[in-house]
Amino acid sequence: MRISELTWDGPPPIDGYGGGGFRLAGVFRPGGLLLTPAAAADWRVGAAPGEADFAPVIAEADAIDVLLVGMGTEIAFLDAGARSALEAAGIGVEVMSTGSACRTYNVLLSEGRRVAAALIAV
Repeated sequence: MRISELTWDGPPPIDGYGGGGFRLAGVFRPGGLLLTPAAAADWRVGAAPGEADFAPVIAEADAIDVLLVGMGTEIAFLDAGARSALEAAGIGVEVMSTGSACRTYNVLLSEGRRVAAALIAV
């Protein structure tokens, strides 16, 4: 069997998660992670991110169709103000566990979808 390394033209996929952070493009990044079409950035939020925590995503609303929010080990409710602000900017919001968000992000990214992710570390 021949194995070929995948190459990406856009944002890199998530290589792994756990241990309090994420592996992105072969580099471990501790803490939360915010992935938009423009950049990957540290995302320092508590267990209940609010509207201000999503300002970088809203700033890129023209390039994002859906935001995946990984809320940790369990699914939790997203702050109503944050959800309203994202939806008013035309961004669909899907809230799930962080592991599910990482896997879904990679699938949507591989399909060329306009996706972003806001991930609380596990």
